[in-house]
Amino acid sequence: MSEGVISIDDPRGDDVRELLEQHLAFVNTQSPPEDVHALDLDGLLDPAITFFSFRLDGELLGVGALKELDARHIELKSMHTAVRARGQGVARAMVEHLLGVARERAVHRVSLETGSMAGFAPARGLYARAGFTSCGPFGDYQPSRHSTFMTLALHEPGATVGG
Repeated sequence: MSEGVISIDDPRGDDVRELLEQHLAFVNTQSPPEDVHALDLDGLLDPAITFFSFRLDGELLGVGALKELDARHIELKSMHTAVRARGQGVARAMVEHLLGVARERAVHRVSLETGSMAGFAPARGLYARAGFTSCGPFGDYQPSRHSTFMTLALHEPGATVGG
């Protein structure tokens, strides 16, 4: 799946909206309404969000986004892989790309929230393999037994970019 192209995209595209609807449907079947933190289209249009797509031969296979919390802290958001492309490295490629973008921006920390239910186990495993570790709530999140919070330090204060 390494032949795919990841680039900044517009979440208003028809194929993107369809995949985002699948993402929202999934999280709504897994989490109680008060613990669904997935962004809808309007949320993805926020200026603090940079939205990316993974395409292979033009076909949309995955999405992901970065949300700037502050100059040193970014949140990984809206990760979703099309069902037909799961297990083929799309999500891994997206996480690696998003972390690369965060490094280019000289961000110190990338954090995320995902579900704690069994349906989210593949996502938690992916993030752990990428180096994310458990942490407490960040940003505007509140503690919840339905949420797993994870974080990854990219740059320590005083370190040089890339080091």
